[in-house]
Amino acid sequence: MIATIVNALAIALGTAIGLLARKGFSERARDAAYNATGIISLVIGIGMAVTTEHVLAFAIAVIAGGLIGTALDIEGAIYRLGEWLRSRFARRRAVGSRVIDGSAEADAESRDGGFAYGFLNASVLFCVGAMALVGSFKAGAEGDYDLILTKSVMDGVIAVMFAGAMGVGVGFSALSVLVYQGVLTLAATWIKPYVTASMMTELSAVGGALVIMIGINLLGLKKIRTGDFLPALVVIVALSALFKYIPIL
Repeated sequence: MIATIVNALAIALGTAIGLLARKGFSERARDAAYNATGIISLVIGIGMAVTTEHVLAFAIAVIAGGLIGTALDIEGAIYRLGEWLRSRFARRRAVGSRVIDGSAEADAESRDGGFAYGFLNASVLFCVGAMALVGSFKAGAEGDYDLILTKSVMDGVIAVMFAGAMGVGVGFSALSVLVYQGVLTLAATWIKPYVTASMMTELSAVGGALVIMIGINLLGLKKIRTGDFLPALVVIVALSALFKYIPIL
């Protein structure tokens, strides 16, 4: 768990740096930060998505996952969680009947969904990659922390840019990383025998599709409810178990 804790702290530190830098941002500078994080997300996502070796399974997972997530309104649930975290954060920073500047900023972000938006996008980006999956398994089953520690440095840098664009909600994605990678690390000894190289590749590829959606959203090209596509990760795991029986997948 120590590597996962370091990862979460790196995201929190990166967010703090990004928020400090953000205070001096003009509207044009904030637009530039959004565009930069959008391009970064597209580059990362495309790099992950093109690794797929089972295009049909990839397509089925994304389509079916999107339909399932839409029916369950997963993005709405994540937004509500983000807003609950924001409200708890705001209350803690309130002084009597007066709200200090940090909470006022959080409230301003809430009006346009900024807090939940940052929380959602950063959580997806930091959790769906191969480094999160493989690193957690290696840390839990082999005691090898190198991959997660490398990821921590990368996540910290990305958190600086994301926080500069989307605000304090990005920092709360550290909780998502702590829970997600923590569970994988603790369960690695039992899960690892069932995880194949092909499954990891396809999980990373579908995760890349979700990161591409984040980039499209940040660039304002189209509003995609990225959270609704999270079930695609579960669908691709199920399909991966069928690869040896249904070669066409």
